[in-house]
Amino acid sequence: MQINVNNKPISTEAANLSMLAKELSLPEKGVAVAVNNKMVPRTLWAETSLSEGASVIVIKAACGG
Repeated sequence: MQINVNNKPISTEAANLSMLAKELSLPEKGVAVAVNNKMVPRTLWAETSLSEGASVIVIKAACGG
């Protein structure tokens, strides 16, 4: 299916957010994810299904100043 990750179209077979995180090699900590403009806690990633055209925003924490 086609979805948008950080406003870039990608093709994925991931059925849920947890699978997408693995596919994108997201780190275990320091990442926040929103699906269709709603923040999703990491504890709900496996329960959050993805659908065609979904908009996913991934925010990675950065150190520095």
